[in-house]
Amino acid sequence: MIVELTALHWIYVVFIALIIGFMVMRRDTTIVCIAGIFLIALTATGSLSHSISSIFNSFSYAITELLSTILVISIIVAMSNTLTSTGINAVMISPFRKLIRNPTLAYWTIGILMMVISWFFWPSPAVALIGAVLLPVAYEAGLPALGTAMAMNLFGHGIALSGDFVIQAAPKLTSDAAGIPIQDVINASVPLVFTMGIVTTVAAYFFLRRDMKRGVLKITDSVIQDNHVEEINQPELLSVAQKRFFAILVPLLFAADVAAMTMLDLTGGDATALIGGTSILILLLITLTSHKNKGLEKTTQYLIEGFTFGFKVFGPVIPIAAFFYLGDAGFGKIIGDFLPKASQGIVNDLGVALANVVPLSKEVGAVTLTAVGAITGLDGSGFSGISLAGSVAALFGAAIGKGIATLTALGQIAAIWVGGGVLVPWALIPAAAICKVDPFDLARRNLVPVCIGLVVTTIVAMFLI
Repeated sequence: MIVELTALHWIYVVFIALIIGFMVMRRDTTIVCIAGIFLIALTATGSLSHSISSIFNSFSYAITELLSTILVISIIVAMSNTLTSTGINAVMISPFRKLIRNPTLAYWTIGILMMVISWFFWPSPAVALIGAVLLPVAYEAGLPALGTAMAMNLFGHGIALSGDFVIQAAPKLTSDAAGIPIQDVINASVPLVFTMGIVTTVAAYFFLRRDMKRGVLKITDSVIQDNHVEEINQPELLSVAQKRFFAILVPLLFAADVAAMTMLDLTGGDATALIGGTSILILLLITLTSHKNKGLEKTTQYLIEGFTFGFKVFGPVIPIAAFFYLGDAGFGKIIGDFLPKASQGIVNDLGVALANVVPLSKEVGAVTLTAVGAITGLDGSGFSGISLAGSVAALFGAAIGKGIATLTALGQIAAIWVGGGVLVPWALIPAAAICKVDPFDLARRNLVPVCIGLVVTTIVAMFLI
């Protein structure tokens, strides 16, 4: 099949290279994306006014596509703030204190709990949700602060966020960019996510235990004391009985959501809506109970905090998503019908053209997607570049003739493990701050285990394509 490549295709390729280049240099890509949108629109339409309008339209289109994801994350953060301020989170996690008796149990218990909670609350809220309660227990059990921060990072920002099976924000971005159903990406990511997770966390634990035996890592009494003071100073808004009631009710409600998703086969937007609606009901119930006559005002305050967090996190994502949506169906809706008649979209056209001139293999495709994902993660958000991973996966999948979902999942995993709060120092601040460790020390600790995990996961992906 012969595909006609126009100036629009080449401009798109040039700006992808520019975006990657700016990310490597740790520079913001917003202006580059805006320039790319404008230049593509100007080349397509020849109209200055239409091109300027296309910038706004592309942002509007991206926000529309991402709105449900932004909304559910904002609501979940608002709900988690109510759990923390009322002390319900402390009661929810208190049974796990009995399980944490030594450094090994502390590492794996905190890690697995962080992973499970992050699937429903996302990692940043989960850090706050369990940190104040389990950190003192971990330190008393002999796990250094750096080891605790590693467990939170690797299981939460690594395993949970890279798969994002429940909220499905990550697979939503990558599947849209790749032009495939979200469920295809989720199914393809399951073996890769757990391969990456098991290899990385086991390697990290090995290095952690080695350095603890050597005396390189030690626990400081001041950290334990500080965390106990934080627990004592927590305001009492609910009685002990009320806290216990909500500590049981909240997990039961989310467990019911999971059961409903399974029985009713709810995925994507439907699953997100169920989680979001449940979170709103929990938020209202707890706030009205704990703050009584001030409950109406406090509900609004918690929602404002949640929306502030949501748009702050996704602010850098919107411009880059707006650009990459031009590579697929978004082009016609944003700019208009200006592609060649036989075109299947810019990305698909490039993939077919590449297949005609370059004999690509699945091995080359897997290595490339891991590299692209890791590079896009260098900006420190983990999410702003995964649309690029989806676009490149579609490109290579079309060229190879198979494996688009696996390549998309691989790029998503690499991007989030590098930039979602595991390797890039400025993305590690939440866990580092709560554990009172240097984010650069934490990044250096995570580096070797994550690299080992990426290599093994890439090899596994080659066999799955």
